[in-house]
Amino acid sequence: MDKRRPQGGSKFGAKKSSPFKKDFQDKPKRSFDKDSASDKSFDKPKRSFSDRNERPSFSDKPKRSFGKDSSDKNFDKPKRNFSDRGERPSYTDKSKRSFGKDSSDKNFDKPKRNFSDKGERPSYADKPKRSFDKETGEEKPKRAFADRGERAKFYADKNERSKEKKSSFERGERAPYDPSKPKNYKKDYSKKKDVVVTNADKGLTRLNKYISNAGICSRREADDLIKSGCVSVNGKVITELGYTVKATDEVNYSGTRLKSEKHVYLLLNKPKDYITTADDERGRKTVMELVAGACKQRIYPVGRLDRNTTGLLLFTNDGELTKKLTHPKYEIEKLYHVELDKNLKQDDFIKLKEGLELEDGLIKPDEVAYAGETKREVGIKIHSGRNRIVRRMFEHLGYDVLRLDRTMFAGLTKKNIPRAKWRFLTENEVSFLKMLK
Repeated sequence: MDKRRPQGGSKFGAKKSSPFKKDFQDKPKRSFDKDSASDKSFDKPKRSFSDRNERPSFSDKPKRSFGKDSSDKNFDKPKRNFSDRGERPSYTDKSKRSFGKDSSDKNFDKPKRNFSDKGERPSYADKPKRSFDKETGEEKPKRAFADRGERAKFYADKNERSKEKKSSFERGERAPYDPSKPKNYKKDYSKKKDVVVTNADKGLTRLNKYISNAGICSRREADDLIKSGCVSVNGKVITELGYTVKATDEVNYSGTRLKSEKHVYLLLNKPKDYITTADDERGRKTVMELVAGACKQRIYPVGRLDRNTTGLLLFTNDGELTKKLTHPKYEIEKLYHVELDKNLKQDDFIKLKEGLELEDGLIKPDEVAYAGETKREVGIKIHSGRNRIVRRMFEHLGYDVLRLDRTMFAGLTKKNIPRAKWRFLTENEVSFLKMLK
């Protein structure tokens, strides 16, 4: 039970009426005086303002000015009338006053000094410069320039002495200038001992580099050819490693004259129905027809692509780089997009990822993933350079390859290269290929 609610109240929470409420309603309202504590009769009659004249409005009250002393009962101060300006001087009429240093002096006004006559106060320009002694602090007398002795005379007749001064070669101390003789301050840099003259400065090239630039093989393989006696220079067989040749020398390899050419690097997006070879006995279309006229140098394809395989194919006359990109030791990565005749099953996908045992050995791809909306398209990355290796992997699992496209080779992609078109590699791309390990 709620103790705050009085017992015996009405239902539904209705308040009980007070017996004294009626008495308070009948009583009139009262107004109280300020001092209600001392006066027992503190009721004050209610004022009636029916007549506005009984109580003045605020607008009718005169403005009052108050004095400094608020304790004074008679603090109203009459308002001053400044209609006549003569009664109160204006600020502009006040004379400017100058004050003395001693503010305690009542008579502190100081008369203004008049400097209309310049003679009364000297200017700073007229004041003589003074020098003081550091030890005693006394002022030193100013020295006259005429009293400075020999130094003053030296500067006084400097111009006269410069006119009479003779040149050094007229006095016999120095010979006159001879333009035919070289100047002494010029150095002869040709006699510098630290300069190292290389074979390139002499116009010479090592024989193995010359053979490699001709596109025959790499430098290491060229050393083996030189040792075997297959290379001759100007009709003389050379077996010495490190032999250098000139640009005008005639270098022959197996009866064929070699030409050292500038290295060229070209990337082709190969279409279908082209075979990767320099010439074909059956008269089929070759990839050399697609790059004919691209450069003056004779270039060769790096690696091979099947007739029905499309994608990236690199061409160059750099034999050393060709050996590097095709050797299994360097494990150059290649990425293929494969389209099969049916969906690749999950079990076959796992087998392909773990590796397959083919007739020429185990082959395991680096990466395998689905590459399209259906499971018929697969992406596979390998570094093996075996012949028809991708097709043989899927044929081993019972699938036929409908389309095979190489999308990446040694970090190079076919971006911005349409089908059957080519482009030259940039310097950064060539440097990247040469740095592959």
